[in-house]
Amino acid sequence: MTKPVGGGWRESVIAYIRAEATPTDKFGHQPRLYALARQIAEGEDCDDDVLFAAAWMHDLGVFLGHRPADPVQLAAWDHVPYTIEKSRELLSGWGFPSEKLAAVAESIRTHQSNDHAILPEAVVLRDADILEQLGAIGALRAFVKVGRDTRFATYSDVVPVLERALEVLPGKLQLNRSRDLAQGRVRALAALLTAIYEEAGQNLY
Repeated sequence: MTKPVGGGWRESVIAYIRAEATPTDKFGHQPRLYALARQIAEGEDCDDDVLFAAAWMHDLGVFLGHRPADPVQLAAWDHVPYTIEKSRELLSGWGFPSEKLAAVAESIRTHQSNDHAILPEAVVLRDADILEQLGAIGALRAFVKVGRDTRFATYSDVVPVLERALEVLPGKLQLNRSRDLAQGRVRALAALLTAIYEEAGQNLY
């Protein structure tokens, strides 16, 4: 992995995301994602500046104030084009190396589990984002949406999401390092779901 370029743009990114990440619990996803990406990227031909910028900026379009407030518009909202355009503008203003902007944009464009990532940084970011949907962290991120996301009125609405994550997401990981890191998370999520079934039965609500 290439060494990062010096400069204060990283501090600007962190300060901006800290201020814009609302609800505030969304902030933690960015530093965790970058840390995961760094783990996965060990031994890979990745540019750390691209990884950092893409990991910290990739979800800008899902924050309150950056996404539509109207429920109908929100249901059809694709945050990725907005995030790419806004990230390019902001990163340029903070002094991010201009020759790396295209790689950041491509990494953000293909960061979701249903996307096909090709760039090394994009593959790493996508795998890291999948790992964030598994294990205890994946469960926390899902259950915190109950009552504030129209898709999740009750805990029972979240369980199928976690079941699907457990069934589908591990098979979408592209790198062996990611698969190794996923093993503990898969066990943790499976154990949690088993405990929910045993403790709540048909009365989760």
